[in-house]
Amino acid sequence: MSPDNKLLPKRIILVRHGESEGNLDTAAYTTTPDPKIQLTESGLLQAQEAGARLHALISSSNPSSPEWRVYFYVSPYDRTRSTLREIGRSFSRRRVIGVREECRIREQDFGNFQVEERMRETKEDRERFGRFFYRFPEGESAADVFDRVSSFLESLWRDIDMNRMHINPSHELNFVIVSHGLTSRVFLMKWFKWTVEQFEALNNPGNSEIRVMELGQGGDYSLAIHHTEEELERWGLSPEMIADQKWRVNAHKGEWKEDCKWYFGDFFHHMADSDKECETEAATEEEQQHKEVENNLLTNSEDNNEEELCNGQCS
Repeated sequence: MSPDNKLLPKRIILVRHGESEGNLDTAAYTTTPDPKIQLTESGLLQAQEAGARLHALISSSNPSSPEWRVYFYVSPYDRTRSTLREIGRSFSRRRVIGVREECRIREQDFGNFQVEERMRETKEDRERFGRFFYRFPEGESAADVFDRVSSFLESLWRDIDMNRMHINPSHELNFVIVSHGLTSRVFLMKWFKWTVEQFEALNNPGNSEIRVMELGQGGDYSLAIHHTEEELERWGLSPEMIADQKWRVNAHKGEWKEDCKWYFGDFFHHMADSDKECETEAATEEEQQHKEVENNLLTNSEDNNEEELCNGQCS
């Protein structure tokens, strides 16, 4: 790893909470505030298994460098806090350098107590309107979540730049973010600069599912280092998005992918390759417009002559 990457986390790992009472029965939201929804017994076991998978992933990736550490960020909701407690059973105290409860990575706000029938109708409206921009009455849209996740990312980078965690450069650092399904998708959207259309196609992660962004040799992060193409397809990534993840494996930090389809293709697919070609196309278009104007004038003149002739005959 280059000196510039010494203080960067080796991995940024997103973990969705385990199965909750609300996942099992949506009626729970009618009597219990969303932040107070608890994990089920199955959800507790899922979280423990996620902890074991995380430990195995981090500890076995580089046996020659056993000095690794973990820093956790967790949503303030009860189900994410409980998930983190169960995950923590797999780690010794010396491996964990810190934990921060972070309100900006909480679940999307759906309003206060949820009336089941009304919420069902509201979610049907969301499907027609679009998942990203639809704002729940008294709640949030995914776009609102995007704004606070963006703010969280800015703070995350400041913590790294200023070494607020007092990271030992000889330690391999891993960030684990225990959050929610939509929040995790929005996090990836913001990080990889995905479009709204690409976000709409993403599938929600399963309970206690782990999604790993790993640092490549060039200093960029990619999902394609730890995850297979088949996994990325199941998550809803398009072939272009998967190709971008593969490119990032060896890309240098800050490098721009010139042929990234969604940056140019959707807006400038008719763009000329050179200034001369552009001028030629503009001249051709201007000539066509002049011809259309002349044809319209000629047509109007003929119509006027016919009208005058008709009037003369009718009199």
